[in-house]
Amino acid sequence: MRIAKIFFSISLLLIVAGGCKIGKNYTKPEVTLPDSFRFAEDTATVNAEIKWWDMFDDPTLDTLIRFALENNNDLLIAAENVEQARLGLKIQKAEMLPKFDMSAQGSRGNFAGFKLDDVSNNFSLTGSVSWEIDIWGKYRRMNEAAKAQWLSTNYGYQFIKISLISSVATTYFSLLEYRKKLEIAQSTYEIRDRTLNIIKQRFDAGIIPEIDYNHAQIQREIAAAFIPYYKRMTAQTENLLSVLIGQLPQSIKDNTTIEDIKSEVKIPAGLPSELLSRRPDILSAEQELIAQNAFIGVAQADRLPSVSLTGLFGAASNDLSNFFTGGSAWSIGAGLASPLFHWRQKSNRLKIERSRYEAAIHEYDQVVLNSLREVEDALVALKTLKDEQAAYQRRTIAAINAMKLSGERYDRGVANYIEYLESQRQAFESQLELVTVKQQILSSYIQLYKALGGGWASEEEMNAADSGGNTQK
Repeated sequence: MRIAKIFFSISLLLIVAGGCKIGKNYTKPEVTLPDSFRFAEDTATVNAEIKWWDMFDDPTLDTLIRFALENNNDLLIAAENVEQARLGLKIQKAEMLPKFDMSAQGSRGNFAGFKLDDVSNNFSLTGSVSWEIDIWGKYRRMNEAAKAQWLSTNYGYQFIKISLISSVATTYFSLLEYRKKLEIAQSTYEIRDRTLNIIKQRFDAGIIPEIDYNHAQIQREIAAAFIPYYKRMTAQTENLLSVLIGQLPQSIKDNTTIEDIKSEVKIPAGLPSELLSRRPDILSAEQELIAQNAFIGVAQADRLPSVSLTGLFGAASNDLSNFFTGGSAWSIGAGLASPLFHWRQKSNRLKIERSRYEAAIHEYDQVVLNSLREVEDALVALKTLKDEQAAYQRRTIAAINAMKLSGERYDRGVANYIEYLESQRQAFESQLELVTVKQQILSSYIQLYKALGGGWASEEEMNAADSGGNTQK
């Protein structure tokens, strides 16, 4: 007990003496932000707890996203990376504690580094303890870095999570788009096929020239070519969506059409300053900055002397029968190690860490800039796409009516066939483009919510992350 008291008294004195931490504590970098988004119509705070895909009121989309969150391999890999980082933090924290070891040995012979006159037995059982005192805070800085790296990995997981949800939703809307376009192509083909049959009868009767018959053939085959194209795009999109939800490529059974999806969803943009605390990629970049700041302190402490305590306690005997009654063996020691001349290796490593910190600041700034751009892009896309949709809606109505009237004029011999062909083309293209714009609007809502960083973690999960809890579940 006396030995142990001496050992731990020395340790306590050194710990008290080493209460400082070398290096500057982290300070959040200043970022210049606008007061509001240019194209935002509402600055209300985004609700983080909203499952934003529920706004579309589509049970199929809800099911696909749930499957993706449970089975997507990229997300599962990211979750394992979070677990590895968490365990790495535990390993790093243990570096500050004493290390205890034990060894036992037995031997018989007449050699103990030199030849003995007689053969003898030697038995020993020792326990040892070693402890490097964290005088300069090197290990505490390493703990800071490990925690920041774990949080960065955790936020990275959340960013992958919201990216996955966005990918599932945009892919699903693309699938609905291709299905609708396939329906339009098939309907157009049927109309043009019937028209071709009528034109052929007229040509065979000598009423119209052959060129009208050829133009009718061309128009039918244009529609016919779109049918296998949209079938291919539909199947490939189903394959992509299947992989995203962690299943084998297969058909996605669903009767929902793109017209069934609501295109008026209210997502307030909030303030640009809120992005700094909401977007997981920004939070991840900041944690990397915190870690790099801690590594500067580690490099500074690595240039200073280190103190280690060692202790050995055990028993040794030439006779196994009185091994535990023959007395004990012990020793206590302290060691000082200091770098002396390393050809500027230590100072250059410090310069490297400082350079990495500067690079991390620029990376953080770039992530913030890209985040602002993504929000602005999504906002202006929604604003302009809705105007486009209204124009395409009017164009489609007019084009379909013009096609009907041109057909009647052609039947009465008032208009030539070129006019009728042009009205057919306009009607077909405007219907396809209207579907495309609807899909772009839905995808822009998704990109906006992703850009705002909303819906990826509740307030409880964020608090758990800040206090060292696990938010990956």
